[in-house]
Amino acid sequence: MIKEHEIIIAGFGGQGVLSMGRLIAYAGMIEGKEVSWMPSYGPEMRGGTANCIVIVSDSRISSPIITKFDTAILLNQPSVDKFEKAVKPGGLLIYEQSTVIHPPTRTDIEIIGISAIEEADKLQAKQIANMIMAGAFLEKRPILKIETLIEALKKALPPRRHNLIPLNEQALNRGRELVKQAELAHS
Repeated sequence: MIKEHEIIIAGFGGQGVLSMGRLIAYAGMIEGKEVSWMPSYGPEMRGGTANCIVIVSDSRISSPIITKFDTAILLNQPSVDKFEKAVKPGGLLIYEQSTVIHPPTRTDIEIIGISAIEEADKLQAKQIANMIMAGAFLEKRPILKIETLIEALKKALPPRRHNLIPLNEQALNRGRELVKQAELAHS
């Protein structure tokens, strides 16, 4: 398994960037891993840009401040423009296709476009696009179990929102399916 995985998640405020990162970190804690979650967002928050750095490690994390990442999960064009160069060679970049006009072009990393917003619309729940992206990420880099992410969701959501857990689980699984479909299309 992966000893340490460094992730940048970025997009517009309101796209669930920070909550996706927090959920990954929380799931890492449940699995007994060392984690770091460092959010960053503009003063305008919703509609402005937001990003977070998440580190999941089997050993102590020396610093939460990093500039090169194993994976980038990018939900809009400004984030692709800013963070495409920050993915380590051999790394992974997952981007939301409908919000990115100029897709990433690097040839030394794996790049996957996911139609998370379109898929969330099909499920009649725009707010789960981030979970579709999380499912896609965990399909490509299984640093955590999907079941643990669901467990983290149960602990993170207030009880009055637990009715949304099956929908989020469906979104995670849909993200995994989309990655498998993308791989079949490119093989």
